Amino acid sequence: MSSTKDTSTFELESSLQLSDFVELLLEPLYQYQHLYLIRLGLHEALVNAVKHGNKFDSSKIIKVKRIITPHWWVWIIQDQGQGMKKGKRKFNLPKRIDSVSGRGLFLINECFDDVRWSPKGNKLQLALRR
Repeated sequence: MSSTKDTSTFELESSLQLSDFVELLLEPLYQYQHLYLIRLGLHEALVNAVKHGNKFDSSKIIKVKRIITPHWWVWIIQDQGQGMKKGKRKFNLPKRIDSVSGRGLFLINECFDDVRWSPKGNKLQLALRR
């Protein structure tokens, strides 16, 4: 393992065409045993940024910074929305099993070792121990 930090920055138009973008963000992790979980968590976070943050506005972008350190893989996802209020950042499953929404934050928190929000709530840091 390298002792240096590798940082890359990416931008994406607000779109739900996310598969290729998620694969780009995951390039350094192809040897990781539980890659499918990280793929799921990143996809959910990006969908939330497009849907809830940027409100599907194609003139807005999603910024992602990927940081790789000797001990962590980190993704910082930022949308151009108003931010999610602290009270809405709950990550419990919906009470009704047939609910059509409400699982995204739960899945994100299950997929990563550390999840942090910016004070405004429009930036999400997702980290995975190496």
